[in-house]
Amino acid sequence: MGRTRGAIVVGASSGIGEALARNLAADGYEVGLAARRTERLREIGEELPTRSYVATMDVADAETARERFDALVDAMASVDLVVISAGTADLNPDLEWEPERKTIDVNVRGFAAIATAAISQFEEQEIDGHLVGISSVAAHFGNGAVPAYNASKAFVTTYLEGLRTRARGSETDVTVTTVEPGFVDTELAYGSFWMCSPETAAEGIARAIRKERSHVYVARRWRLVAWAFDIVPNAILRRVLS
Repeated sequence: MGRTRGAIVVGASSGIGEALARNLAADGYEVGLAARRTERLREIGEELPTRSYVATMDVADAETARERFDALVDAMASVDLVVISAGTADLNPDLEWEPERKTIDVNVRGFAAIATAAISQFEEQEIDGHLVGISSVAAHFGNGAVPAYNASKAFVTTYLEGLRTRARGSETDVTVTTVEPGFVDTELAYGSFWMCSPETAAEGIARAIRKERSHVYVARRWRLVAWAFDIVPNAILRRVLS
């Protein structure tokens, strides 16, 4: 028998994370499910065709999240793949501090905490691992209604690029994949243009994992939108988005 493949999905209790956990299990991965909602994770785990593990984790508490991530790695037979799908977004045109703080704690501090923990595990165990981070097409522009969210996703995209560059000089062969979805039918969706289901998104991400892609848009046509945001002058974007 071949070596057991293991994947950890952080943010696995709903949306893209849940759909991807199910997709990976169907592909033969044992799956570590991490999120805040323990009972929901257990329900999902019982429905998977492969062995599952559950870790209660709130990435907003970065230090505790790292500890629980490491414990989950230790509990599993192997961890070849880590997906960070945890995220939050709040409409906040009045710039109230609490929504901004929460978004930064989860999408920036929490993301970096788990990403660095994953890379450290791969390197310490000398595993040719794969890190996948869920960013967003929103990373390509600022938005006055959700300023922290768009900025946090720009952080995710750039941070993953930094880890990808670092990996090129590493003795272990670590693949880093950046996923930039458009509108996906989840609680975080703030639009319906070209919206796809979490299952469709998961299929695209799973395909990118198999091909060890460095970057993927979900769905692929969203690359046209990202390209437009990158080349349109800021003055025009401000008028369009205001």
